[in-house]
Amino acid sequence: MQELTPSRKKPVFSKLFLIFGLAILLCAEGYFGYKLHQLSEQQEQIKEEYSNINNISSGLFSVEEWRDKVAAIVSHQIRDFTLSPEQKKDLHKEVEQIIIALIDKAEALINKPKKTIDGKIKKFLVKNFVNTDNFREKAPSLAKEIITKVYNPTNKKQLSKMVMSKFDAIKRAEYLDSTFAATKSANEKIYKKYQASSNEELNKKLISSLSTIRTETYNYSFAMLGCIIIVLSFWWMLRKRADLYATLFIMSLMFAFILLFIGLTASMIEVDARIKAVDFVILGEHVRFENQVLFFQSKSILDVVRVLITQPAVDAVLVGILILIFSILFPVLKLSATGIHLLSKKKIARNKIIRYFAFQSGKWSMADVIVIAILMVYIGLNGLLDSQLKSLNIKSDDLNVITTNNTALQPGFIIFISFVLYGLILSTILKFISPHESH
Repeated sequence: MQELTPSRKKPVFSKLFLIFGLAILLCAEGYFGYKLHQLSEQQEQIKEEYSNINNISSGLFSVEEWRDKVAAIVSHQIRDFTLSPEQKKDLHKEVEQIIIALIDKAEALINKPKKTIDGKIKKFLVKNFVNTDNFREKAPSLAKEIITKVYNPTNKKQLSKMVMSKFDAIKRAEYLDSTFAATKSANEKIYKKYQASSNEELNKKLISSLSTIRTETYNYSFAMLGCIIIVLSFWWMLRKRADLYATLFIMSLMFAFILLFIGLTASMIEVDARIKAVDFVILGEHVRFENQVLFFQSKSILDVVRVLITQPAVDAVLVGILILIFSILFPVLKLSATGIHLLSKKKIARNKIIRYFAFQSGKWSMADVIVIAILMVYIGLNGLLDSQLKSLNIKSDDLNVITTNNTALQPGFIIFISFVLYGLILSTILKFISPHESH
């Protein structure tokens, strides 16, 4: 067997070294993409759970929440009920007048003409043995005794229990509602999952998890972009090594496929409209609701396609199919065609279909259009939500309403726009390095 000459050993060694180095970088890119995809799904799930727990229908519009808050206020008001000396004096007069009015009414009823023998006997006994004037004289002392009994701690406690029993009756009636029961069961599962015993504790845990995930997703996103920058720097360093063009280009395509997959599956935009706080006064006490979620949605491009295709409306299905073809299938075919064009013999490389997808399908691919569309939707929707939510803001002595708009672009948007730009660069590079095209 003929031994390789030193001049032939050098290109082979260079190719192997390049493949090995880029393979390690590709594994890193794949790992970063996998973690980003995983964290994106985890973030979407946690935010769904957060929005369900803090949804306005489970808070501000919930009979159960109102019952608990109002019951606490009423119970507190009854137990801590006090009057000033002047109020006690006025109340004493009112109760005294009521007692006298009752005596007068009773006396009038007794003095009415009676037709039955039983009625006449009762009238005779009352007129001869009951002195109503004595009761009128005792009215002040009776009024004082009534007020004293009302202020008795034991009686206050009993009155509080009686009032609370009415709220418990509302609670029992709510359990008969299947919707309420289903919502409560779902919420209890979330509490159990995060080992939380209260809404405040659960929210703290969810917010802390989301903060950590957000930091990690952006770190992985920038790590993926760092890998792409390294790949492009290889093109600059090896711009005079024509023997390595094909190897470097095929490896570059693999990075593009990873970017495309993550860009399609990771969340791109998140719409989150909330009432940050509602605070108003009932019976002299503050009733407060916080982080009431009005609307939440987080979608990737594949999620949007899936939602559109499963709609009953024909126009929605048609739009979903168009996005699937021009924003997903076309980019995949374009990347595949560029690799086939570069590696194949001239006859295959010059095939009309291969050349079309490699060089001309860009004008039909809507990947760049999707990027612009999502950006415009974000700008328009963000402005619309800001203006609409601001109209809900109220500030007065008895009512305060503060709204917030948490709509934001997600790391998936960064990855997808990176794929579009990276794809354009690869298309430009292919035109210069292709041996089947005239330069």
